[in-house]
Amino acid sequence: MTTPDADGLLAEQLLRLTRRVHRIQKRHLEQRELGITPAQSRLLRTLAHYSGPPRMADLAERLEVVPRAVTTLVDGLEASGKVRRVPDPTNRRVIRIEVTDEGRKALRELRAARRSAAEEILAPLTDEQRDVLGGLLNTLVDGVPHTEHRC
Repeated sequence: MTTPDADGLLAEQLLRLTRRVHRIQKRHLEQRELGITPAQSRLLRTLAHYSGPPRMADLAERLEVVPRAVTTLVDGLEASGKVRRVPDPTNRRVIRIEVTDEGRKALRELRAARRSAAEEILAPLTDEQRDVLGGLLNTLVDGVPHTEHRC
């Protein structure tokens, strides 16, 4: 069982790691000169998870932000040609957001930047340490212990 001091230390380490991950990802993004902010990249990545163009309200809900924040992000991405607003085929008052070819290209660059950042962050770890870390992260993300399955 851990002590409150140990839990506090772990929490601080997680926060420091999160900040480091963000700094390194930001640097890798800047090196690729995509011209988008971290918030815009999050919106673009979220758009990629939809099978069709979502409504602005859907994006706001998924991102857990107010609709006005999505409007501002979409404005910037639309100005750079990465997304476009399209009318809903069943309700002309509803606007949907669609990723353009330029946006798909940016998504590929974003994935590559995130991969490069992850490689940099994980470089000091052995394969065994990476396996352990992966299991621990799955447990933290899912909130349930994961067991190792070996044949």
